[in-house]
Amino acid sequence: MPHPITIPIALFEVMIEYTRPNMKLLVDRAKVVDRLFEAFSPWNMKIDDVEVINEGKPSDQGVKFKIPKKRTSFMFGAGSCKLNRDAADWPSAEETIAILAAGWDVIAELGEVTPGAYKTGIAMHLQPKTTPFVDILKPFAPPQLVRLEPPPVKAVATVVKWDKRRITLDGSGQLANAVFVRLEREFEGSASYSEIAEQLRADETELFALLDVAEEEQ
Repeated sequence: MPHPITIPIALFEVMIEYTRPNMKLLVDRAKVVDRLFEAFSPWNMKIDDVEVINEGKPSDQGVKFKIPKKRTSFMFGAGSCKLNRDAADWPSAEETIAILAAGWDVIAELGEVTPGAYKTGIAMHLQPKTTPFVDILKPFAPPQLVRLEPPPVKAVATVVKWDKRRITLDGSGQLANAVFVRLEREFEGSASYSEIAEQLRADETELFALLDVAEEEQ
């Protein structure tokens, strides 16, 4: 029987890298900012929720729109745009897609850019209800290393990377007795929002099965 868990912290991010940068989005962006402000108005956008970032490298600069009630932000620059959502979960996925689409449609039209790649990340802190977190991670510890010292193993961290996918497992640095999980996957620019969501949901389901955990129903 899977170990019951809660997920007190869950974050989602997606970066859309353009096929080519457009410096107009960095230098001449007043019209873009105005249209984005209007596009995000259904989520009660206010002037103080807009932040202009002029520090750092050109790739770090841009304009960030914050949607506090949804714990979401959308930032655009010359080479990419990015959405971050705190307290993310699957019931809110449709709304997250709506916010992303509202922002991207403006960027694509006024910035005259197309998506080259979608780079996604899901970070979660899984808190077991009845099991020490390290017991969930132990199966992923290389046996050659485990044998170097007598038990018990106190912590385990694993990172596996493929060409367009990466999985990180570790102990949580924010919560007591919790597992930190980060799932990263890159999609082609031709992928649809629904295709991305379906694959990410499948990735999470697959990993939970490997960890032998199941989220406790609220």
